[in-house]
Amino acid sequence: MMTSQPEPTPQSDSTQSDPAESGLAQSGVVVIDKSAGWTSHQVVAKIRKLAGTGKVGHAGTLDPMATGVLLIGIGRATRLLGHLALTTKAYDATIRLGVSTVTDDADGEVTATAGALEVADEQIEAALTGLRGKRMQVPSAVSAIKIDGVRSYAKVRSGQDVVLPPRPVSVDRLAVVGRRDLQVAGVTVVDLDVVVECSSGTYVRALARDLGTALGTGGHLTALCRTRVGPFTLDEAQTIDTHLSALAVLGMAEVARRCFATLTLDPSQVIRVRNGRGLSDVDLSADPTALLSPQGTLLALYRPRTGGGAIAEAVFDPQVVRSVPGSRPEP
Repeated sequence: MMTSQPEPTPQSDSTQSDPAESGLAQSGVVVIDKSAGWTSHQVVAKIRKLAGTGKVGHAGTLDPMATGVLLIGIGRATRLLGHLALTTKAYDATIRLGVSTVTDDADGEVTATAGALEVADEQIEAALTGLRGKRMQVPSAVSAIKIDGVRSYAKVRSGQDVVLPPRPVSVDRLAVVGRRDLQVAGVTVVDLDVVVECSSGTYVRALARDLGTALGTGGHLTALCRTRVGPFTLDEAQTIDTHLSALAVLGMAEVARRCFATLTLDPSQVIRVRNGRGLSDVDLSADPTALLSPQGTLLALYRPRTGGGAIAEAVFDPQVVRSVPGSRPEP
């Protein structure tokens, strides 16, 4: 049974924000280094309490046993999360060969103990080769994928057999960086420390399962740390149990600059963008492009329009529209 960790009382706040915003509850993104035992939802609840707002969300769920990078959006940034270019992720993981579990990780009940006696490095490398590149992967049955409106893990825990359909993934790197041969509860196992770089939607637990299946030993994940999500890395992440009094929030403009092509508008264009109107006088090279005010505030995401110009994908600027001398809104 998972329990929440003790929460220290915040003393003071230190944040980074957009020029037009101040205070801990400003819109922005927090890069958290999630601790083992916490659910992603519990981290969101913690940040809600600290930020003093219910408008908090996360991008890319991490299992309770996993640690590492979890992106938390506050305020208007909860809408920005869904648009971020977070298509690649990186992990450090440990795969145990010789034992299978119902969840494909160490939190699940053991289903088989085939052992991994005398599994050679050459055999492991040959099996890993088949898991790299673009392929179809069957997600772990105990996952958050919905089937007829019900989470897959809920069906499994209620005793139902679940087989999810395969989906396309890309594993750009899957490399062994360490090996340990052990005896665990009388079973010979092999622990492999691996580095994974993959597309969003790839289940590292399923990679452990599939490696064990290919070797005839069974396999599951015993440790997982997400070291990167898109351009956000573990080096900049904060642990919520030690940084509650000085939680740094990345302003929306900074996040946009790291994830998108950007364009700074002139004052007349700002008026139109704040109204979500099309722009006929710009030519965007990327879809989407982040549009910034002359002061550097993120206003919106726009995409190229067929035939020229650009149209709104999402508008984030909260200010009341005011006229700019010498300009007129585009009809």
